[in-house]
Amino acid sequence: MNNIKDIDLNLLVYLDVLLRERNVTKAAAQLNITQPAMSNGLKRLRSLLNDPILVRTSEGMIPTETALRMQEPVRQILYSVEEMVQPAREFDPSTTDRVFRIMASDYAASTLLPRLLPAIQEQAPSVTLDIMTPSDISFHDVENGKVDVAINRFEKLPQSFHQKALWEDDFSCLMRNDHPLLQDYSLENYLKAEHVWVSKTGFGVGVGMDPQDVQKLGWVDEALADLGHKRDIRVFTRNYHVAMHLARQGLIATLPTRAASLYKDDDELTMREPPFAIPDLDLTMIWSPLLQHDAGHRWFRQLVAETAAEG
Repeated sequence: MNNIKDIDLNLLVYLDVLLRERNVTKAAAQLNITQPAMSNGLKRLRSLLNDPILVRTSEGMIPTETALRMQEPVRQILYSVEEMVQPAREFDPSTTDRVFRIMASDYAASTLLPRLLPAIQEQAPSVTLDIMTPSDISFHDVENGKVDVAINRFEKLPQSFHQKALWEDDFSCLMRNDHPLLQDYSLENYLKAEHVWVSKTGFGVGVGMDPQDVQKLGWVDEALADLGHKRDIRVFTRNYHVAMHLARQGLIATLPTRAASLYKDDDELTMREPPFAIPDLDLTMIWSPLLQHDAGHRWFRQLVAETAAEG
């Protein structure tokens, strides 16, 4: 058995990244080292553990059973080391020029970030925000700390992520002031009208929508399906402002109330409660355990949470 003093503990970092990326080139890029250096690290790991670690298959590099059993313990060891080191670092928001990278859905970017920016400008005038969309990043990017926080509605999350609920929101209907639905505002007439669909949850590149696949259409259409109904969707979009502009063209936009409220003073549009019950949605902020104890990150998370709590 190897004596721990004879083991290069950097190999744990190599192993962690290799098991996440499952690709020597990508792992090298993640650690900012050369591919030969990463390949040498893998060779040393194989010798140390007497195990191939990664095996090449037709589907790419696949971890061995031994490597998979080690993945979570290795991650916890690295998290513990990070926790010991981070508290010693100080952070002064008034002098920092740090860049905070945020993945925000269009809904979050429209409703939360405009109120967050003044608070940042007051407390940390030299901070820069880099706003990305859900299609720009993956769970791995958040897990690796490449993104400071992701703010969206999430159906499933890895257990390792930290998270905080920012708010709950209900739904409203947005339509033209002269829309025929307003003459007899009923579920029956709502279903007869033409609608614009808008949503984007989670991460990853979006795919085309199938109007028949109710389970993938989200809260509004699932609520209607539970009642045995289906609305007539004419346009699918992932952008809330597009949906609200299309409401001016005669479509019904049923969307979270905080988003609809951005247009509550529009002289051409009217907001109404939906003529049926729709479960509330949750807006959640998530971040990597690698950033949990970073002083600057703690300040930023608290500021986001406080801004969200203001209403």
